[in-house]
Amino acid sequence: MLNTRGGLRVLIAMDSFKGSLTSMEAGNAAKQGVLAACPQAEVTVRPAADGGEGTTDALCFGHQTGYERITVTGPLGEPAACGYYVIRESGTAIIEMAAAAGLTLVPEERRDPLYTTTYGVGEMILDAIGKGCRRFIVGIGGSATNDGGAGMLQALGFDLCDRAGRPIRYGAAGLRELDRIGTERVHPALKECVFRVACDVTNPLCGKQGCSAVFGPQKGATDEMTADMDRWLRRYAGKMREVFPHADPDIPGAGAAGGIGFAFVTCLNARLEKGSEIVLAETGLENDVRNADLVITGEGRMDGQSIMGKTPVGVAALAKKYGKPVIALCGCASEDADKCFDHGIDAYFPVLRDICTREEAMRPGNAAGNITGTVTRIFRLLNAVSAQEQPATM
Repeated sequence: MLNTRGGLRVLIAMDSFKGSLTSMEAGNAAKQGVLAACPQAEVTVRPAADGGEGTTDALCFGHQTGYERITVTGPLGEPAACGYYVIRESGTAIIEMAAAAGLTLVPEERRDPLYTTTYGVGEMILDAIGKGCRRFIVGIGGSATNDGGAGMLQALGFDLCDRAGRPIRYGAAGLRELDRIGTERVHPALKECVFRVACDVTNPLCGKQGCSAVFGPQKGATDEMTADMDRWLRRYAGKMREVFPHADPDIPGAGAAGGIGFAFVTCLNARLEKGSEIVLAETGLENDVRNADLVITGEGRMDGQSIMGKTPVGVAALAKKYGKPVIALCGCASEDADKCFDHGIDAYFPVLRDICTREEAMRPGNAAGNITGTVTRIFRLLNAVSAQEQPATM
């Protein structure tokens, strides 16, 4: 039984309402609603994310951080300015692959995965190692590449050579030339590094569900290119197995971001994890959940895909570990959002009160007001229920 009239402890951990409110803005709007109905409540707001928008902010929250600006080799082989965050106390680098090899860095008319490279991602890692980092959290969404992470490995000192002993060219086309993989010149500090990679896809490296077939077309690949790249990646995996017997192109996530997931797991002993799981673990949310009486979470839209590692379900799973009730908020919900009931969410509430345009709903002031109003009404109901459940006094 929740006693909303006493010292109710509420934890709020919401994802951003994309294009409208950040995680903390949405959470603070919900906090206002709780306190409007339950002024005595103890409300804690924590940022949350699932590897997409707001992930870096969530990971850096409450830490002393620095932003490192560097120039790397961009996806087209040209210099590109980018950066990454460092959490000072733990020596953790937070890197977004897209900053160095993202699709948005390539003009549409120049998109061609045969030649786009992940070399800049390796340069970001090297820079962070040089600045003392040994822990890495890497987001690998939004890539322009399909080189199996070969470029990244080359930057880190792996020798990927053709039959003449020359380094293979950038991009997926370089894999066509690959004859040998060597590790003699790999940066020695990599042995000390731990990589946690945010990966929310389960595609293998090759085949009908592989990176070339599924993601290649959006990066500019034709049907003929897709077939070629898939064949070259399969051969690449075979060459990897000669050096790393554990190499497995079929592990879930190997095909993430043009195959860089395969390179991370095979050569850098990385763990591929759901973005929400990394954020929840790194931010220490479990302790807050343990101490709460009720948990509020949410995201801009809830649907059947929300159960696939999205923030609300990740928070709910943690809450159910300790038997805590969970309320979710959303801007809108699809008909299949009820699937969330089987994944720890006890009730969800779309926050819109009136018919309006999408643009009107997403205006920050309107979105925040709708969240606050919805939470106020929820907690007024909880107040009424709590009053009925309290024993009568003489």
